[in-house]
Amino acid sequence: MIIDVFSDPICPWCFIGKRRLESALEQFGRADDATVRWRAFQLNPGMPPEGMARNAYLALKFGGNERASQIYETIGQAGSEIGIAFAFEKIERTPNTIQAHRLVRHAARTGRDGDLVEALFRGYFLEGRDLSDDTVLVDIAGDCGMDAEDSRRYLASQEDEQEIRAEQDFAVSLNITGVPCFIVDGRYAVVGAQEPDAFGPVFDLVDEEARATAGS
Repeated sequence: MIIDVFSDPICPWCFIGKRRLESALEQFGRADDATVRWRAFQLNPGMPPEGMARNAYLALKFGGNERASQIYETIGQAGSEIGIAFAFEKIERTPNTIQAHRLVRHAARTGRDGDLVEALFRGYFLEGRDLSDDTVLVDIAGDCGMDAEDSRRYLASQEDEQEIRAEQDFAVSLNITGVPCFIVDGRYAVVGAQEPDAFGPVFDLVDEEARATAGS
């Protein structure tokens, strides 16, 4: 079973969705037979390459800190229920995430993409690290066992940039307008950070199709 996850490392619901997917795979006994592939989706594709000050971003997106605080309080409560201690107050800049997405694709070549995605979420939401900064990304990659010099050379290139942009366009062509979005075996979608139980019926459909194919 292949699960393609469209997400962005600065999306708090994507961090929550990752945890809930992991719980679902354990709950339904699918942890050993599921391959999770991380797909690029930028919440802010027009963000300047260097990102922007967090307060300026919140003013543009939510009209200011007061409205943002209300929204993030809800997210914080959802996170605390599954062991994520969001530290939104530590975030000083909202980054452009194309470099982070490129690095995830690079990490997938050595099977470290899942570890890197987790580290990016933790770095941004728990530590307030600036994911627009290549030096920060190299440090995070190193924490995941990736070669620092190789990561630095890769980020300095334009390798995979067009593929990342094409993946974003592909998501839009699928009418994906928000993340996380989980596509199971290329046919079934679980949209949003759904509770683990929401994945059960989809896993059952995949099993039924597999049995039908085997019996035909």
